Formats: sequence, C-alpha cells, structure tokens
Amino acid sequence: MGWPRPVASRRQLHIAAGDYQAAVPPMIAERDVLLRAETLVAADDASRELTRFDAEVGHIAAPFASILLRTESVSSSEVENLTSSAKQVALAELDSTASSSGNAKLVVANVKAMQAALQLADEISEGAIIAIQHALLGESAPHVTGKFRDEQVWIGGGAISPHAASFVPPHHDRVPALMVDLVAFSRRTDVPVLAHAAIAHAQFETIHPFPDGNGRTGRALLHSMLRHGGLTRNVTVPVSAGLLQSISAYFDALTAFRDGDPNTIVDAVSDAVFAAISNGRRLVDDLNSIAAGWEDAVPARRGSAAVALRTLLLQHPVVNMGLVARELRVSDVAAQSAVNRMVEAGVLVQTNNYKRNRIWHTPEVLAALDGFGTRARRQRV
Repeated sequence: MGWPRPVASRRQLHIAAGDYQAAVPPMIAERDVLLRAETLVAADDASRELTRFDAEVGHIAAPFASILLRTESVSSSEVENLTSSAKQVALAELDSTASSSGNAKLVVANVKAMQAALQLADEISEGAIIAIQHALLGESAPHVTGKFRDEQVWIGGGAISPHAASFVPPHHDRVPALMVDLVAFSRRTDVPVLAHAAIAHAQFETIHPFPDGNGRTGRALLHSMLRHGGLTRNVTVPVSAGLLQSISAYFDALTAFRDGDPNTIVDAVSDAVFAAISNGRRLVDDLNSIAAGWEDAVPARRGSAAVALRTLLLQHPVVNMGLVARELRVSDVAAQSAVNRMVEAGVLVQTNNYKRNRIWHTPEVLAALDGFGTRARRQRV
C-alpha cells in the first residue's frame, strides 16, 4: 500500500518511501474460540474472584463504586502514559479550572467514558462504541469523535509514516466491516465471559477503529462486556491497575493475539484481575479504616449532615461548598457547619487560600488513592 510523500528530511523520506504493510485481521464473529485448558481454568478462577469482590464491595455502605471507577480510569489512562495525582484528578472533577494538570482533565474524561461504557453494557453496538469514545474525547478533541476513522493510523515509529511502526492497524476501508463483526462476536453466548471480554478487547485494539483514544476506549469496552456478562454488577474492578503491573506482558499479549494466539491475552486479563482485586481490597480496607477514624474524630447522630459528609468525602476527597450543599441536600449554612467540624477535626484541609470559592481536601483519602496507584506500579516492567 503506498503512502503520500511527506514533508521531511531526506533520511525520513527514504524510510517513508514505498509501500507499507497494514494488518488484515480475520473476522471472528463465527470463529471457534479454542483455548488451552490451563487458560480456561485460570479465567474461571479469576471470574469467581471477580464476582466475589463485586458482591463484597457492593454491600458496603460507603460509595466504593465511584472510587473504584475513578481508580480504573486513572490506571487505564496511565497505560497510555497519562499520569496524574489523586488530588489533581479530584480537583479536575470538581472544577476543570481548579486543576492545573492537563492529564487530570483527560483522566476525568476517561471516567466519563467508563460511565458511558457501563450505561451501554446492555446494548453493545457500533453506535455505543462510538459514544464511549466521544465521552472520552468529545471535549478535548471533538474532531476525532463521532465516527470510525477515515485515515491510516499506526503505533510507534514516528509521525511521518507507518513504515517504521511497531504495529499498523488495518486500512480504514476495512474498519466498518470489522466493527460489525466485532459487535456480532460480542453478542455470542457460547464463550466464557472473561475470555469473551479479553478477546473482544484484543480484537478492538487490533482494529484500532478511531484516530485516537483506542486504548482507553478498548479497556472501557472490556468493562462493558464484564458488566453485560454479569461478572460485575456493582463496581468497576480496576483491571487496568493489574495490567499496569506488567505493561510489557500486556502489549506482548496483544501482539500474540494478532499472530493468532488468543490464550495470552486471556491469561493477561486473568492475571490483571487477581492483581486488581488484591490491590482493590487493600484500598477498601484503607478507606474503611479512615472512615472509622472519622467516626471517632467527628461523632455525630445518624442522619446528620456531618455523617453524610463523612460518606461524601470518601467519594469526593476534594469538595467546595456548592458540592457539599448539593450532594447533602442541605442549606449553605448547614453545609458550612458540617465542613467546619471536619476542618476542626483535621479531616479536611483548605486547598486554596481564597476567602470565597474555597476548596477543601482530605489528605488521608488522597494518600490512600495515591497508595493504590503506587502499588499498581510497583511491579511494573
């Protein structure tokens, strides 16, 4: 396949000269899914742990669903080298002008993409996948959303041409039919759920149907399929945090899938589930311990604004008065009183030095969230 002549140095032009090879992925909607016995056993074990963790956390009163959704979004973004602290992400969630981190705003957009993926889990379609990617990039890069790509894309090798790329996805003329096939595959009921989700994710990343945001959209699709298949009902298990522990193994698994071996990507997702659940349980324990400490530090009667604020701060570790009043459904006076009690107890610390439009954060929760991220990266290779 030929490539238009770019404007570049002679050396770059020499590299970019001539034809290049793009992938021609097979259709998989009706293809037999043949997996090794040990791969199926590991996926089955991971599925049981996933369901157990989902049930455990789903029955805890604190808003851990939102916390885990955010941690998954942070981790999925970090796979793409988009890093940000928990504080900057929380600031960007509260008010995009309050955070100085562009990466944090992209992470918040990834939260929206994850939410869209879960909302659309009952009807996975080409339109639903386009909507997920739009939720991710609709604000930061709207020109690349709303449809599948109409240009060649590639991974690695520079921006001049695909000739030196590590992977060249299929020509854009093939994308519509491949996505129809992928959606048909996603609706099969004869493949174990976790393996089904892992293979669909790998096929999506192989097709690379958008000009940008494919990695994050593809991992959101994985969660959509886990929810659609019933493995998760209450929370978004931060599988991407498990993938972070060995990025090279994850990328190698995608390469192996493109070479015709689906076992490695299923193994990688199974391993990521175990790592994510272990890390997630530690985070839940940390937050439960923090919440118990707050009960001692700020005693209050059940149903009071102070009790409601304690729960809110687990979900939103950075707040302003408008958020507190709105979420607690109380007056500004009652919201300010509850915040003052938390400040006096050392639970909340003022983030800015404004007298008006003040913002507060809870250092303990932010430290727990950053600790989760640190553990996810600890074994990274």
